[in-house]
Amino acid sequence: MVSRRSLGRQFGWLWAAYATSTFGTWLAFDSFSLIAILALHAGTTQVSLLAAAGLAVGAVVAVPLGPWVEFRRKRPVMVAMDLIRFAVLMSIPAAWALGHLSFAQLLVVSVIVGAADIAFTAASGACMKALVRPEDLLVANGRFESTTWTATMLGPPIGGAAIGMFGPVMTVLANAVSYLLSAAGIRAIGGEEPRPERAAGPRMRAGDLLDGWRYILKHATLRPLFFNSILNNGLIMAASPLLSVLMLSHLGFAPWQYCIAFAVPCIGGLIGSRLARRFVTRFGEHKVLLTAGTLRACWPIGLAFVRPGVSGLVIVMAVELGLITCSGVYNPVLATYRLTRTAPDRVARTLSAWSVTSKSSIAAFTALWGLLAALIGPRTAIAVAGLLILATPLLLPRRDPGAAQPEPESQPEPEAAPSRA
Repeated sequence: MVSRRSLGRQFGWLWAAYATSTFGTWLAFDSFSLIAILALHAGTTQVSLLAAAGLAVGAVVAVPLGPWVEFRRKRPVMVAMDLIRFAVLMSIPAAWALGHLSFAQLLVVSVIVGAADIAFTAASGACMKALVRPEDLLVANGRFESTTWTATMLGPPIGGAAIGMFGPVMTVLANAVSYLLSAAGIRAIGGEEPRPERAAGPRMRAGDLLDGWRYILKHATLRPLFFNSILNNGLIMAASPLLSVLMLSHLGFAPWQYCIAFAVPCIGGLIGSRLARRFVTRFGEHKVLLTAGTLRACWPIGLAFVRPGVSGLVIVMAVELGLITCSGVYNPVLATYRLTRTAPDRVARTLSAWSVTSKSSIAAFTALWGLLAALIGPRTAIAVAGLLILATPLLLPRRDPGAAQPEPESQPEPEAAPSRA
């Protein structure tokens, strides 16, 4: 079980802010698609474009934000990103109330929120590293992970009930308010946050935009973990909409059955996140990364064998329970490893590069698997994704990474920032 020792008042406010915005996000899960379908009568192509463009274009817009965030105080950046998300999301219920809501507005808001998400994630990782002692980072990441799975389990059913009573626009309003409350929580952290210093030299240049990727690709163990994460997550998310089509259209499952099939297994995420620290203490960080990372790749292929009826529902729930439990162990250990192995003056740029690549690859894989499903059918496309996922553990680092210290870099270039982010 995750240690219940206090990580301090400042971490408590950061955790509360994260929990509030995460529950808001999952409460409004798929609300943009529902608004496009129910209020704007959008077709399948437009809904797919909305889902992919928010990820892909938002990631491209966020590319320069990593270096920009690196040399600024992280908490003001986080507050600014929360307020931006609050403002743009509030524009949707406002436009709907005035009768001027359009598909173009949904698209623009989706892109802005996607870019702000990446900037916030980069800043929050650096903020956590500053607030929490190195020996407590795994506990902190475990609490964030358990919060994520709790929100994933509870948010969509509550949001679905709210949509049924008030419509999808109201869940967007609730999500917007959650970002406002998150900003208030981050402001409440208090204390002094020093302004990061950068070495003498020219201000941000075009080459600085790639600095996060350069750091990852030069790092002996971050590099394989990066590629493993990108491929594994991209293939899992690519199969998700195909499974929706297979279950709801081809196999005749009711929407409530579909929701239960994915909500109940989230209990595995709570269990896994609470066991992560105990496993690391007993077996070591590298062995947990290798074992949990391998086991989580074994489950998705089972989704290709879903059948109608109760047996099919049991298959989906069993597969998702296994996958989510392994992910619940793996994710906080990976997040802690990534923070401890990243040089303090590279955290924001590294996390931003990781997030940009992840979101872009998910968009690309989703689009590609949509085309593949049109050619060979959703079940076969899900099977192909599952088979490819089985190969992703080959990318995990086979050797023990060693001490939890950032890899030493060569002499910093003049424009590099030597101070802690």
